[in-house]
Amino acid sequence: MDLFDPTLLNSTVDSVTPVLLAALGGLICARAGVFNIALEGLMLTGAFFAVVGSYYSGNAFVGILAAMAAGAVLAAIFALLAIRLRGDVIVIGIALNLLAAGSTVFLLRALFGVQGAFQDPRIQGIGTMTLPGIDQVSVIGPILSGHTWIVYCSWALVAVTYVMLFRHRIGLRLRGVGEQPEAAATLGIHVERVQFAAIICSGLLCGLAGAQLSLGEVTLFVENMSAGRGWIAVVAVMLGQAHPLGVFAASILFGFADSIGIRLQGVGVPSQFTSMLPYVITLAALFIVQARRRAALT
Repeated sequence: MDLFDPTLLNSTVDSVTPVLLAALGGLICARAGVFNIALEGLMLTGAFFAVVGSYYSGNAFVGILAAMAAGAVLAAIFALLAIRLRGDVIVIGIALNLLAAGSTVFLLRALFGVQGAFQDPRIQGIGTMTLPGIDQVSVIGPILSGHTWIVYCSWALVAVTYVMLFRHRIGLRLRGVGEQPEAAATLGIHVERVQFAAIICSGLLCGLAGAQLSLGEVTLFVENMSAGRGWIAVVAVMLGQAHPLGVFAASILFGFADSIGIRLQGVGVPSQFTSMLPYVITLAALFIVQARRRAALT
């Protein structure tokens, strides 16, 4: 079996999407001066409520809306505690991650009477799309075509985020709040309101990422199915220096590492090794970036 082929790259595109969406949410928070490490919990909550919404309504789009709403609600709690009540963002973020992990396990048993995983024919997944014209192109077609609309939406959101941050007054205000909050306040910008909106936006994006996990890649919910992707998204924000293009590149790196890990399992490599591969690459990337920064300062 060839290790590198269009199928591997196709799975990489799917693997990139949840990390990218969550990282874009973290990027917006970072630009507003808020270090949001609750991305893991927001994504996991979105994945669970996507399944809940799809199961009870029989409609995948309702599941997506439920996921985004759940992510926004949890993000609002983060914003209330961190912005209004001036709590420590690290402590609050870790607490919300633990809350999401515990509450989804509890609700899985309370609502569906199962533990571990929940799968049912009534859960409607997100259908895939073919790209006319590209679908028939050799090599490129099998890679870029055949994904959910959320995948293509995530690419568009990279461009939208770039334009918003650097070509629109909303981005100017957002960056002003993050870099010089006192100066922004003197210009009449409501600093807390901007930060609150940034956190809610991250909740919506993480909820969408969770919906892609539970309704796009599969049609089920598994306990802790985010599997550290939210933490990798936090690293992607740092590695990409809170820039949309840098975050996109970092997300591709981590998605490729995840796909490689799955492929290596198919050729007999122990799953314990392949599971740690994305995190090893994360540490290596951070080491390289930090080394370059130190070299630039000397």
